[in-house]
Amino acid sequence: MAEFELIDLIRARATHARDDVLLGIGDDAAVLHVPAGRELVVAMDTLNAGVHFPAGTAPADIGWKALAVNLSDLAAMGAEPAWCTLSLSLPEGDAAWVAAFLDGFMALAARHRVALVGGDTTRGPLSISVTVHGFVAPGAALRRDGARVGDGVWVSGTLGDAAAALAQWRARGAIGRIDAALRARLDRPLPRIALGRALAGLAHACLDVSDGLLADLGHVCAASGVGAEIDIDGLPASAALHAAFAGDALRALQAGGGDDYELCFTAVPSADDAIHAAAGATGVAVARIGTIVAGARVTAHSAGKPWLAPRSGHVHFGD
Repeated sequence: MAEFELIDLIRARATHARDDVLLGIGDDAAVLHVPAGRELVVAMDTLNAGVHFPAGTAPADIGWKALAVNLSDLAAMGAEPAWCTLSLSLPEGDAAWVAAFLDGFMALAARHRVALVGGDTTRGPLSISVTVHGFVAPGAALRRDGARVGDGVWVSGTLGDAAAALAQWRARGAIGRIDAALRARLDRPLPRIALGRALAGLAHACLDVSDGLLADLGHVCAASGVGAEIDIDGLPASAALHAAFAGDALRALQAGGGDDYELCFTAVPSADDAIHAAAGATGVAVARIGTIVAGARVTAHSAGKPWLAPRSGHVHFGD
């Protein structure tokens, strides 16, 4: 397909209209209406083949994940999603691939009432960039710089599944299979939109766990001028992860594996009951895993002894 044929294919699938989209796909730019009394929250992520998804990943799963990782950033800010743009770099104008990609992308967009309002297509290595836009009440956005000494440190869901699936994929010749439940967490993460919005007024600081728990919590600590102590044995793990890994291998996946897209947040201990109630209302489990302390480092303990992770998280421009 030529470029404008691909654009027509995408426009035909972008059917989840909103009243605040005044002009969507088809012009030089979109025209959008930001509701009165709301602030605009914007985030963008890029997924590259071989870096953010393994070779052979189904196009629908790539489409889902491309939007999910961006919506996860809105969740970490406590924002309500509204619009997105999509930029596709493709080796060839493969209509079947694009249609399958849109199956996953638009399924998640419909779930969160996200309107696809524009973007770009070009020839090149397989790469997907998405920009998402959402709304928060004035001054209500969750940020990284609000953690306070004495806060509890929390995470949503379970950690380590996606990293475990990637480890199994890399070793598939040795182990012979990739656990389906773990692979689902790698291919189709669930952005915690409802939980992020429920944490407004409860959490002092928040971010999503994309590069690895220790690395991402380190960003909160750096922004807030504090340190953190984590109980590595208290990190929530799925039954599938426990069945596939144990001991330090399991701990390393949870602490530094990344690709979880869960929320890590801090809150005053007196808010514990309110946090459990808010999380319960959204159907997402949460666990308190540590404490914010004075200092500038994130330290982990196992069975009361210091525990050193093989790595704290993914380094995008590391060796």
